[in-house]
Formats: sequence, C-alpha cells, structure tokens
Amino acid sequence: MKFSKSLKLNHIFQRLYRTTGVANGFVVLYARKNGTDTNRVGITVSKKLGHAVVRNRVRRRLRDVYRLNEEKFRKGWDIVVVARSKAVTADFQKLTAAYLQLAEKAGILLPARNEL
Repeated sequence: MKFSKSLKLNHIFQRLYRTTGVANGFVVLYARKNGTDTNRVGITVSKKLGHAVVRNRVRRRLRDVYRLNEEKFRKGWDIVVVARSKAVTADFQKLTAAYLQLAEKAGILLPARNEL
C-alpha cells in the first residue's frame, strides 16, 4: 500500500466503532478523519466466521481490494472494515463492488473523473 498504513492500535479501533458506520451484506465500514496525509486501514474478522485459515483468507482479500483501489480513496482517513459472514463465500468482484459502494456512501472516495 503506497499511501496507507496498517491500523493496529486498539484504542483507535474503539474510537472508530463509536462513529456511525455504513454496512451491507458483506462488510461494515467505519471511517473518520485522522488529520494526516495518509490513510490508516484496519480489518476485523470475527472468530464466528471460521477458523484461522478462513479468517486470514478474508482478511487478505479485503486488504487486496483496498490495495488495488487505493488511488480512488481520499487521503487523511482512518478506515476500519469489519467482515460479515457473506464475505467468506463471496467472489472477489462482489467483494470489491461492496467495499467501493460503502466507501462512496461514507464519502471517502474521490469523485470519478470523466476521461474522454
């Protein structure tokens, strides 16, 4: 990730959970300005979704969705993504569409450029 860092501190996760998030069947997304010029991204996958192999696979896929679309995000945000049970079996295109739809709804995507 070129423009982002990993979010690891528990108190920052807790601060984001107290904000209003946006959700769909695949993920829940919490976002808050962090006052810097970089994004910090954290991913949470509950033990209810499966064993470690399953959880790590979901975490890798969500991290990859962000990495491939990183240039579309505004800078200066803390982002926490919480996986839901449908994320385990979803194909990558659906997961990407769900992630970007929530990012747009949360207002952290840059406006689309019309290139002619």
